[in-house]
Amino acid sequence: MVISLKDVAERAGVSVKTVSNVVNGYRHVTPATRQRVQQVIDELGYRPNLTARHLRKGRTGIIALALPELGNPYFAELADAVISYAAGLDYIVLLDHTNGRRDQEVLFAQGFRARLIDGLILSPIELENEDLLARGHDAPLVLLGEREYEAPYDHIAIDNVTAARTATQHLLDLGRRRVAFIGARHGRARQTAHLRLRGWREVMAESAALEGDGHGLVATTDGYTREDGAQAMARLLDSGASPDAAFCYNDMVAIGAMRTLTERGLRVPEDVAVIGFDNIEDGRYCSASLTTIAPHKQGIAQAAVDALLARLDGGEEARHAEPRHVRPGFALVRRESTLGRP
Repeated sequence: MVISLKDVAERAGVSVKTVSNVVNGYRHVTPATRQRVQQVIDELGYRPNLTARHLRKGRTGIIALALPELGNPYFAELADAVISYAAGLDYIVLLDHTNGRRDQEVLFAQGFRARLIDGLILSPIELENEDLLARGHDAPLVLLGEREYEAPYDHIAIDNVTAARTATQHLLDLGRRRVAFIGARHGRARQTAHLRLRGWREVMAESAALEGDGHGLVATTDGYTREDGAQAMARLLDSGASPDAAFCYNDMVAIGAMRTLTERGLRVPEDVAVIGFDNIEDGRYCSASLTTIAPHKQGIAQAAVDALLARLDGGEEARHAEPRHVRPGFALVRRESTLGRP
């Protein structure tokens, strides 16, 4: 049996309008009446018709989230944070992935499934500035990640240079000097890798730990998987680089690198300390739990959803306001892969 506002109103002895005011959180209801109505709502198990509520505002109640890959635990955890936060605001999240391909990112940015969604949160990799400037759809768009665009859209990203500096400094503070960077990439689109490499290079140069340009301690990867990390560490060791620490682009690369170190008979962290990035759950359960940089995923998710809904709820003025650039925080999570076992 579907419980309606009228059923609640009759049981509570109030008008349908009063029940509606309670459900929608309007202030002009006395505390005693609000308590009585809420008690009846709980007893009857009434659930608001969210679809009707959104339709009255000319909306679908659905926002889209497009990520490069869902097999990456970081993006899976970020998606979970976005979905959970949006649900608390009575929004459903339509989730899809782009495989980091420009054509797919353009498709989403240009308003793919526009009739189904109220707005879009997009984490691009290959998207170019001209793709955004040519965007014809007026649904709000929020960008995630480190690519900088000269386009009028809100952008949510942590400070990767500062985070990389924090990771590298942690290793130097432990007395390490031959700190490798694993996960460098070629190409302008891989902005995140460039920023993290820059942070590593700055701290190494400032500490005088960097010999020459440090090229021998930088390992490029084709991707950011465990296999990529394992292969990159193997190449470093085979080259004679002999790192005593490694700052890895992400946790999956770090996990792969630690596997190679173990296979080569090297101990983590006694011989080589390792730090990752992203704070995925897998890192906590490695044989040496992984020290990592932990982006504030909840902060990223909340900032993205809030920015999108602010554009929706603020009318025409909000839709055309200056873009906002939000920098959620991060933390260094110290674990066994750099500190050893207690």
